[in-house]
Amino acid sequence: MSHFAKIEDNTVTSVIVAEAEHIATLEGTWVKTSYNMFGGIYKDTETNEPAADQSVINGDEARERKNYAGIGYGYDGVGFFPPKPYNSWLFNSTSYIWEPPVAYPSDDKLYDWNEENLAWEER
Repeated sequence: MSHFAKIEDNTVTSVIVAEAEHIATLEGTWVKTSYNMFGGIYKDTETNEPAADQSVINGDEARERKNYAGIGYGYDGVGFFPPKPYNSWLFNSTSYIWEPPVAYPSDDKLYDWNEENLAWEER
């Protein structure tokens, strides 16, 4: 069994687990996705940490799609990407993740993005 995303107007509208033979009987565009992908990195199924051998991505259609598909995600024929969270955030074409224009602080405190000030604000 594998995960498949239904694509309508370049947007994921459904994600299901099914056999490829079943998907072939369905109407619409269905694209295979991998539950273990995030930001172009394959996560080990047991530890959820980046797998030591990232070469498992190559040649696997689902793993080459950068991220696990979610409802509302975009799909451009190459990879899945989440909705843009803020106007100021920039698309990373390698990871297929939106990134803030200012890096998240690394002081172990919690912050929220303030779009008006284009800055992280401590909670």
